Amino acid sequence: MGPVVLRVEVSAEMLAWAKDRSRVEPAALAERFPRLTAWETGQAQPTLKQLERYAAATRTPVGYFFLAEPPSESVPIPDFRTIADTAVGRPSPDLLDIVFQCQQRQEWFGSHARLNRFDPVTVVGSASLNETPEAGAARMRQALGFPPEDRGATWAEAFRRLADAAESVGVLVMASGVVGSNTHRKLDPEEFRGFALVDPLAPLVFVNSADTRAAQVFTLAHELAHLWLGESGLDDAALDPPAHRRIERWCSRAAAEFLVPLDQVDSLHNGGAPLVEELDRLARWFKTSTLVVLRRLLEAGHLTPAEHRRAYEAESARVARLSEEVGGAGGGGNFYNTVPTRVSKRFARQVIASALEGHTLFSDAFRMLGFRKQSTFDELARRLGVT
Repeated sequence: MGPVVLRVEVSAEMLAWAKDRSRVEPAALAERFPRLTAWETGQAQPTLKQLERYAAATRTPVGYFFLAEPPSESVPIPDFRTIADTAVGRPSPDLLDIVFQCQQRQEWFGSHARLNRFDPVTVVGSASLNETPEAGAARMRQALGFPPEDRGATWAEAFRRLADAAESVGVLVMASGVVGSNTHRKLDPEEFRGFALVDPLAPLVFVNSADTRAAQVFTLAHELAHLWLGESGLDDAALDPPAHRRIERWCSRAAAEFLVPLDQVDSLHNGGAPLVEELDRLARWFKTSTLVVLRRLLEAGHLTPAEHRRAYEAESARVARLSEEVGGAGGGGNFYNTVPTRVSKRFARQVIASALEGHTLFSDAFRMLGFRKQSTFDELARRLGVT
C-alpha cells in the first residue's frame, strides 16, 4: 500500500480569484496545471505541494487560499491612476510587491538616518498647491539644475543626470522594470509609470523602467514634483490629468515646465518645419518625449486645440510603433550599474556602510540589495567608493 496523499480543500472562488489577480495568461496556467479545471469545478482537489506551486505561479500568498472569501487589496498610498477619467481597478501582485518593497527600503533608510542624525531633506513639501506649477518648477530647477544644454547625449544619460541631481539633495531614486531582481516578474507601464513616497528623512521615488526612455525622464520629473509638493502617490504620469485630480495636474504641469520651459519653446520653435521633424528635434534637445513637446507647443500657442488633438492621436500611434520596433526601454546592462539604479545609489551606499560598521547584518544587506554573495557585496562596495 502506497503513502496516503493529502489533498487540500480549496474553494473554486479562491482559485479563480488568484488566477484573475495574477494577470498570468489562463492558457499558461492550464498548461502548468493540467488538473486546474477539475480543481475549479470541484471534481478534484490539489495536494498541498500542488497548491504551493499554484500559489507561486499566481504570485498569491498560500494562506489566502484558506480564506472564506477573496480579500480586498489596494495600494497603501494615494492612487492617482486613471483610464478614461475613471479610477483604475485592482492592482496586480507585481505592483503591490514593488510598492511594499520600496516602503521597506524607505523604513530602513529612515531608521538609519535617525540613528545617524541626518538632516531632513528640505525640498520635501517646499512647494504648495496654492502656488503655480511654474513656481514649483522654478523651485525644482533651483535645487536640481538640469538645464537642457547639460542633459547628455541620450535620454538614458539625461535620466541618470537627473537622478544623480535628485540624490544629491537627499532623494532616493529607484528605477526598475521588474520586481526586485526577478526578471520573470516584469512591471507593466500600462498599469503604472511611477510613484512617490514622502518622508522627511527618506523621500523616495520609483520609476517603472519598462517604459520608454523618453517617458521615464518625464515620470522622474513628475514624481519629484510630488515630493516638492509633499504628496505621496501612485500614478501614470498623465500629461493632462482630469480637472478634479488637482495634485496630479499640478505635478504634471510642474514637470513639463521643469523639463520644457515655455519661454525656450517660443525661442526654439521653427513653425515652418514639418511637425513630426520639429517634435523629434525638440524632444532630442530637451530629452523628453515628443508627446510632452507636443503638449508644450499647444500651451505656447503654436497649435490650436483641434490641431493638437489630431497631432496627438497621430503621434501616440507613431510612438507606440517605434516602441515596439526597438523593444521598449530595453534592459540588461552591467550588473554593478543595474543594482544601484534599481535600489538607488544613495540607499546602496548607506546599506553597505551600515553592514561594514556592524549595524546591519550582511544577510539583511544582501536581501535589501538583491543578491546573495559576499564577493558581489565587496565588488559593489568598491565600485560605489564605500571601501
